[in-house]
Amino acid sequence: MFPTRLDSTLAYEIAKALMDGFNRHYRLFRTESARAKHRFETADWHGQQRAQRERIEFYDLRVREASTRLEREFKAGEQSMDIWHQVKLHYIGLLVDHHQPELAETFFNSVTTKILHRSYFQNDFIFIRPAVSTEYIENDDTDKRPTYRAYYPNADNLTEVLRQMVQDFDLRREFIDLGRDVALVAKAMLSVLGDVKLRANFQIQALSSLFFRNKGAYIVGKLINGYNEFPFALPILYAGGEERLAIDAILFGQDDLLMLFSYARAYFMVDMEIPSAYVQYLRSLMPLKPRNELYSALGLAKQGKTLFYRDFLFHLRHSTDKFRIAPGIKGMVMLVFDLPSFPYVFKVIKDFYPPPKDTSREQIKGKYLLVKQHDRVGRMADTLEYSEVAFPRNRFTDELIAEIEKFAPSQLEISDRDGDGQLEVIIKHAYIERRMIPLNIYLQEAFDAGGADPSNTSPAAQRAREQLERGVIEYGNALKDLIAANIFPGDMLWKNFGITRHGKVVFYDYDEIEYITDCKFRKVPTPRCEEDEMSGEVWYTVGPHDVFPETFGPFLLGNAVVKEVFMKHHADLLDAAYWQTHKERIQAGYVYDVFPYDQSKRFHPGRANEKLRESI
Repeated sequence: MFPTRLDSTLAYEIAKALMDGFNRHYRLFRTESARAKHRFETADWHGQQRAQRERIEFYDLRVREASTRLEREFKAGEQSMDIWHQVKLHYIGLLVDHHQPELAETFFNSVTTKILHRSYFQNDFIFIRPAVSTEYIENDDTDKRPTYRAYYPNADNLTEVLRQMVQDFDLRREFIDLGRDVALVAKAMLSVLGDVKLRANFQIQALSSLFFRNKGAYIVGKLINGYNEFPFALPILYAGGEERLAIDAILFGQDDLLMLFSYARAYFMVDMEIPSAYVQYLRSLMPLKPRNELYSALGLAKQGKTLFYRDFLFHLRHSTDKFRIAPGIKGMVMLVFDLPSFPYVFKVIKDFYPPPKDTSREQIKGKYLLVKQHDRVGRMADTLEYSEVAFPRNRFTDELIAEIEKFAPSQLEISDRDGDGQLEVIIKHAYIERRMIPLNIYLQEAFDAGGADPSNTSPAAQRAREQLERGVIEYGNALKDLIAANIFPGDMLWKNFGITRHGKVVFYDYDEIEYITDCKFRKVPTPRCEEDEMSGEVWYTVGPHDVFPETFGPFLLGNAVVKEVFMKHHADLLDAAYWQTHKERIQAGYVYDVFPYDQSKRFHPGRANEKLRESI
């Protein structure tokens, strides 16, 4: 029960120290995000990448700082339950009129669960549900910019209004030809509107801060006409090798924005006073995007984890199916299970790994951290990392429990923590990822439907051939995007890649991942004699970081149809010189453009490609 009085000065001081810790965290987070604009204006791409990596560590650093202060100044872990009840109530009082209350509640949970014994983790001590609403929070200070700006053009001045919208972001770099670019945007917008009459409420809205990621800046907003709303984003890039800017494309509709905000891409840097208002606005553009993924996309990964876990508990209460061993080929390093009704998979690191795997739990965790901090270029799935995750035992199949007991016993605890006779399964450490169709299964479906049989001319077989070709081409595209991001996947088998609902191939098995710049790409040496040539064993020396791209073929291209498609579009991936050339460019400091949209959407691809060819 909550106390009837708030009479503890100590409780207030603890609550105030907690709030100070959060405010310091968000101030530093926001400052780093705001600096992205200057890094973009100065084309400091390595600085942008470094800042994106370092910002991910901010949250845990501030939690440790706050926990240390509370123990040092208040002996927080020794305080009574009554004091902690009052701490929470005082903290709620401090959230009144706060601009980031939901983030502050999560910070409270992180610090208190670090200090208190696990048996204290109950509704009275932490924020299981939000205590403060985030609806309609807005800046009261008229000197500060609102969440979004609204512009009211008509058919005659649309281009001029769009120019003003871009100029309001005050980018300290010239555009090559802003008039040309906004004319192209206006033409695209009018094309989307078609012959529909412009209504009285016709307007363009744009979120007040630019979204920075990698080498791009994005204006995000929507076009409103009557009851119709058209989400859009405008990518602003450096045009080819020039020192000036251009609007590269216009992305229209929810599907385009879902690709831009994909969970397989790095987090944006956005200067936000009120993050919940940005999330609410983005949800109006992408209703299919879960709020937890939007918070993560904005760099607020801990809030994303909090909302994901709330959604997960809600789903458990309203479903009855059981966790099971995930379908597909079992991995040697990760044990994977899922809940059929829930669109995610749960991955646990095994306790031992059969040959030829030579790794450790800490090395594997390091690989997952590398992916978290790296530019994922739309080709590596983001993961949510949890410790001490509790599940109801009656929701696990016996086969799954036996599988965990066999391969990862150190990660499993089954107990009645609450003493109510309800057993819980506690997983010590787990990664959670969006569920995708494994690429090997996707291709097998195409084979089974006749996609590999040229003599089968049925419509179903034709669709299967298109599916097969699309999967193979996308696989090669994924590898090339990973190369551009300085990533060598290691284990390149089809089963380690998945297909998203947008048809993108995404890599998700990280235990052998390496930087391209750490690899040595070699041609297979010429055989010294006939015995070498006929040998089934590797007769030449292989170093720990040696990679022989020409040997990928036998593992990947056993099917003749697959081989034909692959060699037509991606034969260069079997050439050591191709990989080595990209490695050397990256080592020389070059940062590749990887676009979160199709090249056909670009306004000036010819000019950009011409400049790129010149730079090569």
